[in-house]
Amino acid sequence: MSGNTFGTLFRLSTFGESHGAALGGTIEGCPSGIALTEADIQRELDLRKPGQGGIAATARKEADAVRILSGVFEGRTTGTPIGFIIENTDQRSRDYGDIIEKWRPGHADFGFDQKYGFRDYRGGGRSSGRETVSRVAGGAVALQLLATQGISVNAYTVEVGGIAASTIDATGAQKRPYFAADDAIVDAWNERVKAVKKDGDTLGGIVQIEAVGVPAGLGEPVFDKLDALLAHALMSVGAVKGVEIGQGFEAARMLGSENNDGMNAEGFTSNNCGG
Repeated sequence: MSGNTFGTLFRLSTFGESHGAALGGTIEGCPSGIALTEADIQRELDLRKPGQGGIAATARKEADAVRILSGVFEGRTTGTPIGFIIENTDQRSRDYGDIIEKWRPGHADFGFDQKYGFRDYRGGGRSSGRETVSRVAGGAVALQLLATQGISVNAYTVEVGGIAASTIDATGAQKRPYFAADDAIVDAWNERVKAVKKDGDTLGGIVQIEAVGVPAGLGEPVFDKLDALLAHALMSVGAVKGVEIGQGFEAARMLGSENNDGMNAEGFTSNNCGG
């Protein structure tokens, strides 16, 4: 299996399965001297840790405790590959015994059987959403690097089950259920989740990501545009089925004069193109 690495100058390779012994990864291209400890990575892992999402949470409980294996000395990166590991402790493999010979809709079961003729049916194996734990760990290292350049990244949920938040308060999102963009919307989302869960069904949502302080000129003009690389990374998450940059799909409904980002002496006067 190829395709386990993302990035060029800063490269993250991940390994592991949902119900294997552990997941982890290696990071190449991180310069030396960046402040980094296990606590820096753990802070981000704790935000995605399963079993803490209230009524919408998975039953699986994982500590998601990270261990840095290489590339860091006395709290600073050395410039060599950074290796890390996150052990699985609550695999609950018995919960998947009834799908050994069944294909689940919306999962990679059929694709794996067709491609490899064999699959790890326990929670989806390599295609499980649990693989993202390694991406979060790699992202935590990237955040430490970006901070040295004055760049920050924030994310929050703006819609669940077709119910959109009316306002956005990004600063408080990490402390709210669902990482909601608005305190006032949480109760409505809870009620929607309860109703759908009672019917044995599930919901989708929309997450908004903002990167602040990004310098102009990143990316390359043709296949490696910054927009294209971001979409590549996001679409590789199994649950993501659409990526919007700036006005996104709404741009198809706008006039060119409405969608264009005008400029003045201080820069762009709007952000319809997303940066």
